[in-house]
Amino acid sequence: MSNPVLSPVDNSVEDVYIQDIPRIGMTIESENAAYCFYNQYGRNVGFSIRRDHAHRSKEDPTIIKQRRFVCNKHGRRKMDKRDINTKEPRAKTITDCLVRMCISRVKDGQYECKDFFDDHNHELHTEATSHLMRSQCQISNIVAHGIDLADDSGMRPKATFDLMGMQVGGSENLGCTRVDLNNYLRTKHQHDLAFGEAGSLLAYFENQTRNNPSFTYSLQLDNGEQITNIFWADPRMLIDYAVFGDVVIFDTTFCTNKEYRPFGIFAGFNHHRGATIFGATILYDETVPSFKWLFETFLETHGQKKPKTIFTDQDAAMSRAIAEVLPETWHGLCIWHLM
Repeated sequence: MSNPVLSPVDNSVEDVYIQDIPRIGMTIESENAAYCFYNQYGRNVGFSIRRDHAHRSKEDPTIIKQRRFVCNKHGRRKMDKRDINTKEPRAKTITDCLVRMCISRVKDGQYECKDFFDDHNHELHTEATSHLMRSQCQISNIVAHGIDLADDSGMRPKATFDLMGMQVGGSENLGCTRVDLNNYLRTKHQHDLAFGEAGSLLAYFENQTRNNPSFTYSLQLDNGEQITNIFWADPRMLIDYAVFGDVVIFDTTFCTNKEYRPFGIFAGFNHHRGATIFGATILYDETVPSFKWLFETFLETHGQKKPKTIFTDQDAAMSRAIAEVLPETWHGLCIWHLM
């Protein structure tokens, strides 16, 4: 059989996506088509994929000359500095799996499969759980339309997810998880943020700054110059952290505001064992870049004084950001989340 040419806009390749497997020498129309093809192959076999190494053209960095797609369990986990003190260490999610597909750009602008390895060193997903894999979780246009209708009618995310799951014979048939639905709503509400709401927030901060110059706040903007992440601290918070900031507790409470954004506080205890606040934040999402910006802003606000200990929940993105920004701070999990 001749090598197929796969295109993401050609409906005739759907059968190829379903039936074919990667072969060295096969031709694919684009890098994105290669990802879609390999991702569908991963779904059929039972593993999640991700983009790994990419070699770009020096003349035009937008052109990818080589790309490697790997199993999501590829790589080795760095030594966890908390292993000695952590009773419940995070489960290992990577196994140094070497499964991969490598493509290279050829003269006509298409891509050719140059390397393919399919021997996994871990258990694979079954068909019943394949939709839960990270690269497979996606919200279709039909599901997105249903989420929009439910959200506009005032339904909460949990009720929306349960209802839509019932309509398709079970949530496993939605093709996405509740976390995906929550993230979709966050993005939707972020784009729908009205100037009046943002203007009111800025007016409050400016008023606080005029009343007390020690009040501080920081905003992070996206490419469209819309507000994404917000952090603020009043004078009392600055003083309390300078005195009692050796131990910090940070946690986010999801869905406490209209836009379903995570609201978080940096808290601790004073010499009377009373709770005290060191800062507050409203985040766009709970990703590594957002948490990294937040922790860097927190340190800048408090004169780069780093806590000796910080307690958080079990969020993986938060843990990674802490490891990058606060490598010398001992990171523990709060008992409430462990229970």
